Amino acid sequence: MSIPTELRYTKEHEWVKIEGNKATIGITDFAQSELGDIVFVELPEVDDTVTIGETFGSVESVKTVSELYSPLSGTVLEVNEELSDSPELVNESAYENAWMIVIELSDESEVEQLLTAAAYEEFIGQ
Repeated sequence: MSIPTELRYTKEHEWVKIEGNKATIGITDFAQSELGDIVFVELPEVDDTVTIGETFGSVESVKTVSELYSPLSGTVLEVNEELSDSPELVNESAYENAWMIVIELSDESEVEQLLTAAAYEEFIGQ
């Protein structure tokens, strides 16, 4: 199970890559493996506002539908349109090709609430 050390994580199984005042967000390898084959991804629109702890979309697998919770607050700058046509990318490449959204942070101090890779690894019992 891959848990890149340069990323931050949430207890809802989202990963976050921080670059300046921007954050790229996706779901973890652990999450996609628990969900099974992803068949649909619903994401917000560019310019939408996301709020820490609130839903920003959903992922549908052959087993279930799972809500996506925003790990940080901000404005959506980019949405990974590839996931509309190829939701299976979430299973194939959770950290590279299956990023979901990029946001501009509205409160950079929220980053401190995210888990480190080691803390996330401990959380999921790996």
